[in-house]
Amino acid sequence: MRRIYIFLFLFAIFACIFLALGYIPAQASLKYGPPAGPLSVSDRIEYSARLLLHGDALITPLDPNGLERSFRIEQGESVSSVTARLEADGVISNAEYLFDYLVYTGLDMTLQAGDYILSPALSMIDIASELQDATPEEVPFVILPGWRMEEIAASLPTSGLDISPEALISAAQTPPQVLAFASPATMEGFFLPDSYLLARTTTVNQLIETVARNFALHITNELSAGFSAQGLDINQAVILASIVERESIQNEEMPLIASVFINRLNIGMTLGSDPTIQYALGYDSLNQTWWTNPLSLDHLKFDSPYNTYLYAGLPPAPISNPSLDALTAAAFPESSSYYYFQARCDGSGYHTFAATFEEHLANGCQ
Repeated sequence: MRRIYIFLFLFAIFACIFLALGYIPAQASLKYGPPAGPLSVSDRIEYSARLLLHGDALITPLDPNGLERSFRIEQGESVSSVTARLEADGVISNAEYLFDYLVYTGLDMTLQAGDYILSPALSMIDIASELQDATPEEVPFVILPGWRMEEIAASLPTSGLDISPEALISAAQTPPQVLAFASPATMEGFFLPDSYLLARTTTVNQLIETVARNFALHITNELSAGFSAQGLDINQAVILASIVERESIQNEEMPLIASVFINRLNIGMTLGSDPTIQYALGYDSLNQTWWTNPLSLDHLKFDSPYNTYLYAGLPPAPISNPSLDALTAAAFPESSSYYYFQARCDGSGYHTFAATFEEHLANGCQ
C-alpha cells in the first residue's frame, strides 16, 4: 500500500511538472501567442497561468458602445501606472489583466509615450496593440513655394493624410467659392505655401477648402490695392507672382525681378521667362523633374500659350504656387528702368540687371 501512495505522490508531482512546463505554457501560447523571449522559464509559467485564469476578459471589451477618449502616456511612465490609469479612466476592466498580457508578450517594453485615442469598445488585447504607436491626431502638411500642383499632390503619400495625388488633382480643378473674388480657372497658383496642421481624417475637399481660405485670408485690401496699382486684377497678379517665384532664388530680389516683368508688360514686350516654358513642357521623365533644366533652343520654340518667348503678355494661368513674398513683390515692385536680368556667374543665386539688351549681353558670363 505504501508503494501505491509513493507512486501516486510521484505521479502527482510529475503531472504538476508536466502542466507547469508543458500544457499551461502551450495553452497560453495558442490563445495569446508566444511569450516574450527575455522571460525566464518560471516567469513564462507564471504569466501563462495567470493569463489562462483571466478567461475571456482580455478579449472582451469593457463597453461595446463606449465612446472614444484621449489618453496620454508620459515619457518614462511605468507600465503599471499606465494600466492603472486606463482602468481608472474606464477604458479597461482590470489593470492587472492588461499588465500581465503586456509582460507576457513583451509589449511592456515597447509602449510609446504620446497621445492616443482609445475606446472601451476595444478589447484589452486591441488596446495593447494601439499603445505601440502614438500616432498624432493631426499632421503638418507643408506646401513649398514654387511647387506646381502636381508636386503638391506627389507629397501626399508621405503626408499622413489619406488623400491620393489623383484625388487632389481632380478636386483642384474646381476652386471653392471662397476664391470667387479671384475667378481662378483651377487651384493652380492658389495653394498658398504654408505649413497646415490638419486632422488625419481630412478629406480632399476639406484640404482644398482650408488652403483656399488661407489664401483668401492673406489677400488684404492693401495687397489688392497694390495689384490694382500695377494694372493687375488678383488672378493676373497671382500669374505674375508665380513667375517671380520660379525666377527668384533670393527672396530679397523678388521686388526687383517683378519690376522687370512689369516694365516689359507695360511696353508690350514678351516676358521671356524660362519657367513658363518649363511649365508648358511638363514632366521630364528622363531627369524625373517637372522643371526641365537646362532648356535647349528647341525648347524655347515650343509652341504653347505659356511660352513667354513666343507670346507677349501673361500666360493664361499661374505656373506655380507663389509665396506671400512673391505676391507682395507683384503688388509692390521696385521702381526700376530694368528690362533684363540674368543669374550672376558666382553661383550666389543673385542676378545682374540691365536696362538695355547691350548691357544684358555684356553681363554674360565669360
